[in-house]
Amino acid sequence: MTKRLLDLGLGLIAFVIFFIPFCVLALVVKSTSKGPVLYWSNRVGRANRIFSMPKLRTMRVDTPVVATHLLTDPARFLTPVGGFLRKSSLDEIPQLLCIVRGDMSVVGPRPALFNQQNLIDLRTEQGVHMIRPGLTGWAQINGRDELPLSEKVRLDLVYLQQQSLWFDLKVIALTVMKVLRRDGIVH
Repeated sequence: MTKRLLDLGLGLIAFVIFFIPFCVLALVVKSTSKGPVLYWSNRVGRANRIFSMPKLRTMRVDTPVVATHLLTDPARFLTPVGGFLRKSSLDEIPQLLCIVRGDMSVVGPRPALFNQQNLIDLRTEQGVHMIRPGLTGWAQINGRDELPLSEKVRLDLVYLQQQSLWFDLKVIALTVMKVLRRDGIVH
């Protein structure tokens, strides 16, 4: 219950703080590339339930629906501002809606794409699928795009076993530092 209240409080505060920057970024996305401002992707949530997760669109509309690391040349699909949005993590702002709605938490394993069956299976085997996915997580700050799936799931399991208010606050603080330094971002 404390975690949900923290999520709701932080989500609403962040929504207020990022509302104007989001509006500006939405205008930039719309004016620099064809297609919608938001990209909605089907993600795997708590108990492997599928939910729709929005992001500011960073890729062209003709990009295949796969994890970015599976694209042969991901840079080829980026919109003019897509690289900046991804490196700054500003493309994640719309996910605050998912936190307020209860589909996501501020801290938890990053939600898998609906078609990342290997990741879904590994998380299910370890019981990680029973916690709410997060905007950031222990695996996210310990390698992000650079981690093989087995290591990502191992770190997700560490989070599952050690989750607490203090651990969440530590992950949030480390996330802010990582984002400011742009650590671990490959695509």
